[in-house]
Amino acid sequence: MIVTTTDNVPGRETAQHLDIVAGEAILGVNVFRDLFAGVRDIIGGRSGGYQKALREARNHAMRDMEAEAVALGADAVIGVDIDYEAVDTQKGSMLMVSCNGTAVKLR
Repeated sequence: MIVTTTDNVPGRETAQHLDIVAGEAILGVNVFRDLFAGVRDIIGGRSGGYQKALREARNHAMRDMEAEAVALGADAVIGVDIDYEAVDTQKGSMLMVSCNGTAVKLR
C-alpha cells in the first residue's frame, strides 16, 4: 500500500477516488512515564517514554487507515494528515492519534 501526504503518487495517475479513510488510536500513558516526563520538563531533555508511545499510536492509526483502504480495494492513500492530541484525565494521560486520507485506485 502506497501512503503519501501529497495529493498524488509521483509517476502514477489516479484512476479513481474511492473514499476518505481514517485510523485512530488512543493509548494510555502510565504514571511512571508521566512522572519522568515531568522531571524532563523541569531539567530539560527528551522524554523517551512519550516518544515511544506516540510512535506506537501513530503506527496503530496508520495500520487501521491502510486496512480500511485495502477493504475498499485501494492501491494507495493520498493526502494523509496525522493529528495528535493529549488529554489529561484523573487517572493519567491519554494520547490520541488520528490519520486521515483519500483511498484511490491507480492506473
